[in-house]
Amino acid sequence: MFRFLLVASALIACAYAVSDESYAVGNSRSEINPDGSYSYSYETSNGISGQEQGVGGQGASGSNSYISPEGLQVQLSYIADENGYQPQGSHLPTPPPIPEAILRALEYIRTHPQYQEPIGKGAISPKRSGVLFG
Repeated sequence: MFRFLLVASALIACAYAVSDESYAVGNSRSEINPDGSYSYSYETSNGISGQEQGVGGQGASGSNSYISPEGLQVQLSYIADENGYQPQGSHLPTPPPIPEAILRALEYIRTHPQYQEPIGKGAISPKRSGVLFG
């Protein structure tokens, strides 16, 4: 957890170093509990903000926002748990839609399962029948 807070502080410091202007951190809060849970939040004078809460080694959720160079508000929310990192935001790329022909083919496969002839006692297997498949 301490490493995460250190990384977050380093990212904020890098943002200050890249910028020609200086900005102040308006609000900052951090809490680390003995049970491993933590939370933090921050806001800067130039519109950057973030917050996160979680339990170390088990999962976290949070959000960040900033103003893009075009002047638009960019917001990112995320969950990190046993299913991995799951970000959500309107600025993130999305996969292209699945073509209609592929959707029809998948529906056909779903509604027409392949018939599997059971091989059991008394059934003739391809090896016993003398038929060669190649």
